Amino acid sequence: MNSLLESKVIAILNRKGQSVNTRLQEVCEMLKAEISYYDWVGFYFRNGDKEELKLGPYAGAPTDHTIIPFGKGICGQVAVSNANFVVPDVSAQDNYIACSITVKAEIVVPLFVNGKNIGQIDIDSNTSDPFTEADERFLEFVNLEVSKIL
Repeated sequence: MNSLLESKVIAILNRKGQSVNTRLQEVCEMLKAEISYYDWVGFYFRNGDKEELKLGPYAGAPTDHTIIPFGKGICGQVAVSNANFVVPDVSAQDNYIACSITVKAEIVVPLFVNGKNIGQIDIDSNTSDPFTEADERFLEFVNLEVSKIL
């Protein structure tokens, strides 16, 4: 995507004096502010030993979806598939959990620690079909950097 954004991610995540949640919150806020079509940015993490995801730090409108069962919605499907999921048009997805009527597209990239899927970064966009392969590679980079502090 852009090396300046990558540098900002690294700088935020390397702030040792702050909690992990504070750093993740700052990453969410920075991505939402810096990338015009990132309208909601958040992390979901596996909820202990349960087959569900729990909402972590995020930036954007509040959501009722604080717990998502594995397999349900885009996030729940990524928890099972361990693969990126890019949705250019959420209205065309049968297994989609609507967070807001303004959301038109979504991208979810799994977060691995020691080869295990422990969560994901979830981006909603109010723009139709905005996500490219560059977004996927950038979000994979973000998650790789996040995995180093978890």
